[in-house]
Amino acid sequence: MDPPQSSSPNPNSLKRRFAKGFLRALVRIQKQGQPKSPSSNSPREIAKRRRQIKIAADAAMASAVGPTRVWSQAVLWRIRNNNKNHNHRNRRCGRRSSGSVFRRIGACNSVPKAKSGGKGIGEEKRLRKVVPGGESMDICSLLDETAHYIRCLTTQVKVMKRIDEISSTT
Repeated sequence: MDPPQSSSPNPNSLKRRFAKGFLRALVRIQKQGQPKSPSSNSPREIAKRRRQIKIAADAAMASAVGPTRVWSQAVLWRIRNNNKNHNHRNRRCGRRSSGSVFRRIGACNSVPKAKSGGKGIGEEKRLRKVVPGGESMDICSLLDETAHYIRCLTTQVKVMKRIDEISSTT
């Protein structure tokens, strides 16, 4: 009799793809910054590691989802551009981003935006700010992307909690 599995039996499930990418990124982060001094526990170093882990989790989730979702493209675009800006602050990068992600988002924007003054406009604006790439989506796409983004964030939290449980027991 096989032991019950808590994860999906599908080897290509979102959970598995995210976990694999996230664990690889964590190993890379750990290899990069082996603390050698007591200052490694300074608030600045802790904040830096926290930022690296957050970026790794976001990139792993967006990569696991793939290019079919606007929010995943927007997350990867933001990470790439923040990294470029961080590494090349005072010099211009060789090639500028084509912005193809945002052109694609704008192309599917067929429903006119609601006029101000109506009910729910504040909530819609807030939602557009929360969902990556949501600024230029029509309301139907925004709701669909939001639902998918929430499911993925829930999966991300579950996987990260499980990784924490496993690493805490060893």
